[in-house]
Amino acid sequence: MSDDTRVLYNQTCPVCRYEIHHYRDYAQGQDLAIAFDDLMTDDLACWGLTQDEAAKRLHVLHQGRIIAGIPAFLVLWQQMPRYRWLARIVGLPGLRQLASVAYDYVLAPVIYAWHKRRQARLSAT
Repeated sequence: MSDDTRVLYNQTCPVCRYEIHHYRDYAQGQDLAIAFDDLMTDDLACWGLTQDEAAKRLHVLHQGRIIAGIPAFLVLWQQMPRYRWLARIVGLPGLRQLASVAYDYVLAPVIYAWHKRRQARLSAT
């Protein structure tokens, strides 16, 4: 089912790292075939994204298709038995659109801006 699922995330982002490491640890503990790629160190060629594009939102490669944002979370959650209920709820009509708007226009931009400030601070030192 999840044998060709990969998650691309930003290891340098504390929020991303915390959440994705939680999923990674769960997936490993359940022996789920989900791979986790760090956009800062892994080869992005198979993703067809730049580091900057990838840092703007969560991306999941599933069955040869790259999915981003809330749909990516839904695919990831669907692969993990503990989170299938969350995928069903967030995937409901209306709630899915609301979650997508909140993620695309509030959460992801705030986390991305935080990422850019961290990068600027690091390059200034």
